[in-house]
Amino acid sequence: MSTQGAPCCLERRTAGVLLHLTSLPGTGPVGQLGPSARRFVDFLSASGVGVWQMLPVGPTGPDGSPYQSSSVHAGNPRLIALEPLVAEGWLTTEQVAAGLPRAMAHAWQGFRASGDAHARSAFEEFCRRHSGWLEDYALFSALHAERGGWWTWTAALRDREPQALAQARARLHERVAIARFEQFVFFRQWAELRAHAHACGVKLFGDMPIFVAHDSAEVWAHRELFDLDPDGMPRVVAGVPPDYFSATGQRWGNPLYRWDAVERDGFGFWIDRLRTQLELFDIVRVDHFRGFEAYWEIPASEPDAVHGRWVKAPGEALFSCLRRVYDPLPVVAEDLGVITPEVEALRDRFGLPGMKILQFAFSGQPDNPYLPFWYPERSVVYTGTHDNDTTLGWYSSLSEGARAYVQEFLGYPQEPMPWPLIRAALASNARLAVIPMQDLLGLGDGHRMNLPGSSAGNWGWRFEWDAVPVHLADRMRRLVSLYGRFGR
Repeated sequence: MSTQGAPCCLERRTAGVLLHLTSLPGTGPVGQLGPSARRFVDFLSASGVGVWQMLPVGPTGPDGSPYQSSSVHAGNPRLIALEPLVAEGWLTTEQVAAGLPRAMAHAWQGFRASGDAHARSAFEEFCRRHSGWLEDYALFSALHAERGGWWTWTAALRDREPQALAQARARLHERVAIARFEQFVFFRQWAELRAHAHACGVKLFGDMPIFVAHDSAEVWAHRELFDLDPDGMPRVVAGVPPDYFSATGQRWGNPLYRWDAVERDGFGFWIDRLRTQLELFDIVRVDHFRGFEAYWEIPASEPDAVHGRWVKAPGEALFSCLRRVYDPLPVVAEDLGVITPEVEALRDRFGLPGMKILQFAFSGQPDNPYLPFWYPERSVVYTGTHDNDTTLGWYSSLSEGARAYVQEFLGYPQEPMPWPLIRAALASNARLAVIPMQDLLGLGDGHRMNLPGSSAGNWGWRFEWDAVPVHLADRMRRLVSLYGRFGR
């Protein structure tokens, strides 16, 4: 299909930096929506960088993976900065030291006792505007803290019998209220960060997984949209088939959609989901885009992804519906892996930029689509993503011959890695060039964010401001200008 005339969410050549919020410096266990986030925006602005990309920001489980969230709408309470709540008079410094869950309970009490009519009105308006997901999420959170996974609850609660839900809301009313309040604070702090970013000429670029975690408020509240058995367990699960990287494929375990039910509902689930993300972000990357054309269906009883099958998905109908609401679609397609002509046609039909990874470019084949001279303008180039090693770590792991090929392709640069690859990304034809923060800091082995297929040691990487070279912003600003990516 032709891409001529299809609108694109990327308006001009721009540079971006990939850094998840949890990786920001700070005194808490993870980075937060506080002064360090505003300082990072200031750093991007001083660097001439116009886009801050991050990973999904929903509530996470014990492993910290942002791709297995308990809600597709809610924000992660762990990202809330407590110090601003002290400034509001809702918390004391002593209560901050109690840690986030207890501190937010204290903040709720302080908020109610404050007599701040403006804040109370804003809270009530937030709850009204987000009631379509917030009420289910707040009750889910309270029950989950008490009972664990929703499929283990009593049949009445699991199956959402009205009387059982009403009794649970009454019994857990304080926990439910705190969950609502946490979301109000999260979205309030996020709006303040986004306003500061826009004032500095920086757009926020988010990430939205295609599939939903089984242990989530949405699967519990909308079981009719997912392929589950009468007990709430998945009949089939998501993943990808065996490939070069894994002889058994990847079994992700997410329940699959009943696309017929989603489509009969006018794709309301997806319209609402994207609306929430666009309250947070200016652009959204959709993870595993190829699953909108066809997805790998694995019987839930299978231990791996070998015995699955491809099943067609109504991607064209979905994106036609979304484009009637959002035009141009503010979406980037994560189109990595084995991509068929049908997936490319779906992406191009709606003018969605795809992704190019420079670390994948140096196979020695001149037709490698990740080589920068093949990039279409409508694309986003990365030196590497959160799933890759840092560029320095990747380069160090190459054989001597492979490193020589990289050096020859890049023109035998004098700068040390990763700067030659950063330059290649910025110089490419791709409309947006995104550099992971680890690469800007020149970090090597031991600083990657995630190792796919592993279950431990991921998602915890953070940097410190002391590690940021004094002249890094000036260096980036010069490169961004040199390669035509600077502008406000």
